[in-house]
Amino acid sequence: MQYRLDHAKTLLARTPEVLRALLADVPDEWTTSPYGPGTWSAHEVVAHLIHCEEADWVPRARIILQHGPARPFDPLDRAGHAELSRAHTTAALIDLFAHARRASLTALAQMALSEPDLDRPGTHPAFGPVTLRELMATWVVHDLNHIAQVCKAMAFQYGDQVGPWRAYLSILAPPAPR
Repeated sequence: MQYRLDHAKTLLARTPEVLRALLADVPDEWTTSPYGPGTWSAHEVVAHLIHCEEADWVPRARIILQHGPARPFDPLDRAGHAELSRAHTTAALIDLFAHARRASLTALAQMALSEPDLDRPGTHPAFGPVTLRELMATWVVHDLNHIAQVCKAMAFQYGDQVGPWRAYLSILAPPAPR
């Protein structure tokens, strides 16, 4: 499937409410437990998504539009969400994420990106040459990846309770080594 900005915006706008539907008003043990060593809990995932709204998608799009490949993106601190995670409840994080996402989508709309704009090049600090289209497509897939991660963290809370059905539940596969 070809990337379409209008489809991407629709999906990106839904992520906060998907997370709210999954995580609001559930006991903390569902949101604060990871699914294995070195993995994130649902709570931490939401904090990470907020950090990415602040430091990744729109800031990097602006770098591409203003500087092209001449200025590499600032590296993303993958643990940059730790303080947010410690400082807020899951419900508060979801609210913060919803606000940040609305601001990001407003900023994206103000960019008035054209199809040729999406092919503009940029430079990722680790990957090298990338395009704005790749960055924008990654934003959508990143959301979906973390929604799946939230579901995995939650599923693991009953992982030892499913008995022999575990063999049919791929979500309960052990986390891959990092």
